[in-house]
Amino acid sequence: MRLFTGLALDPAVTTKLAALLDALRPTATVHWSPVENLHITTKFIGAWPDDRLPALQAALSAINFPGPIPIAVSRFGFFPNPHQPNSFFAGVQASTALTDLADTIDRMLTSLGCAPETKPYRPHVTLARIKRNPDIRELREHIAAMTDFNFGAFHTTAFHLYLSQPTSSGSTYTKLATYDLMREKK
Repeated sequence: MRLFTGLALDPAVTTKLAALLDALRPTATVHWSPVENLHITTKFIGAWPDDRLPALQAALSAINFPGPIPIAVSRFGFFPNPHQPNSFFAGVQASTALTDLADTIDRMLTSLGCAPETKPYRPHVTLARIKRNPDIRELREHIAAMTDFNFGAFHTTAFHLYLSQPTSSGSTYTKLATYDLMREKK
């Protein structure tokens, strides 16, 4: 199974991003993210053996992290850079608590044999994957003409373990477990 941990978006943020995606889809032939897949990844786990799922879930449930974490979604960016992008994203602004959570999850999963992160954590919401150098000039022009880059703010009180299943039209994400950030430390 292919897994990752992440944060669900507030429904109001998802609604604004859905309207944005409706406006942007005609501007470029890229692989646009389905609205139901929008999230903020905290740790990409990758392939994980089915028989080790209980150990993974137990480790994640042992994470004590005081929440909530304030998050704002605004602006755009391209990874790895705007000149040769392979993904287009909405930016995420959050307190250091979000980075601390991602680091805590990374350390916990590294102890289970998951590869540790090698790059600094950069929270974002992937809006599209870009392959084969398509013409994205119209997309860039549409973004340049926009005046509202704020998609909303919320406080997250949980993170989730997601299953990513490939399909012919992309991947579908299913929440396997939810971990409360509001628990008191023991």
